[in-house]
Amino acid sequence: MSNVPSVTVEKLVTDLSQTYVNIINSNIPIKNFPSVMLWGAPGVGKSQAVRQIAKEIERGTSKKTVVTDVRLLLFNPIDLRGIPTANQDKTLAIWLKPQIFQMDESDNVVNVLFLDEISAAPQSVQAAAYQITLDRVVGEHRLPDNCIVIAAGNRVTDKSVAYKMPKALANRLMHLQVEGSFISWKKWAIEKGINDKVLGFLTFRRNYLSAFDATNDDLAFATPRSWEMVSNVLNAVGSSIDKAYCFIAGLVGEGIAIEFRSWANVYKDLPDVEKIFNGTEKTIPTKTDAIYALTASMVAYAREHKTQLDKIRNSIVYANKLPPDFSVMLLKDYMSIEKGYREKLLALPEFTRWLADKGRLLSGDGR
Repeated sequence: MSNVPSVTVEKLVTDLSQTYVNIINSNIPIKNFPSVMLWGAPGVGKSQAVRQIAKEIERGTSKKTVVTDVRLLLFNPIDLRGIPTANQDKTLAIWLKPQIFQMDESDNVVNVLFLDEISAAPQSVQAAAYQITLDRVVGEHRLPDNCIVIAAGNRVTDKSVAYKMPKALANRLMHLQVEGSFISWKKWAIEKGINDKVLGFLTFRRNYLSAFDATNDDLAFATPRSWEMVSNVLNAVGSSIDKAYCFIAGLVGEGIAIEFRSWANVYKDLPDVEKIFNGTEKTIPTKTDAIYALTASMVAYAREHKTQLDKIRNSIVYANKLPPDFSVMLLKDYMSIEKGYREKLLALPEFTRWLADKGRLLSGDGR
């Protein structure tokens, strides 16, 4: 897809949500903006991006945003057009409105119709999507004026279930290719509360964020989606990697799972994170893998105690004793805890002193 621009999930969410917010707040008809088609490898974060875009629209417009997620792979053409039935005097056929068109048309609502797996849908179903993407209708049913249309699918080269998109449909869409980006994913993962062991391991081995290979027949492989599921598994079993090992291997593959389990052994020798935030811990790890693990644990603890600025202050004092690149990585991660958290940190003298000393390093990639 050399002629389709590539964007990270973060840039996609930022640019699209800002555009929609401007359109809605300026009372420009949503239908004037082209429907969007997101292409990308399985698990790269397309569906998650659409949900983030919806949240940003809600934040930027103060309107309730409702996402209708339609998995076209599971649909028949009749599911989109509706079931035919006779009118009252049985002289004409009418079509019962499908559930996906039952949307709130109120002025204080924004609807997002997400046509997922469109490239995996049979061409008969894709044909029914023609009208939705361009004319915003299917048969006699019309989308409300407050509805945004976004489609997504895997590329034919990904060896997923995918049909080549007909040119007539392709020309009705604005195409964007979603690419994986560790830095973009990490910002999302911190705000989302992804398990600290997953966060630490992938910061240490960021190339394992996505191990998708279209030429490989493995069923379990690492993607941002499968790592989120690993996080959910660890949160469910109390973060015991040994106890959850078979589940983890079933999500990301045995090779990466073995390395993940081996790396996690560093946690047993880490300084006490609670003591760090209480200002009583003085021990500083020297091994690289241990520092990665420690900073991930500190970010998770800071997220859980983000309103207790005295604890955050103590952790910044401790962070200042870490090697400079790790100190910068940690404080950059703190700024991703939630929107506007950098401003809260600026109220702390310890942070402003840290910024004066190491702020010049923030333009780096944070390890």
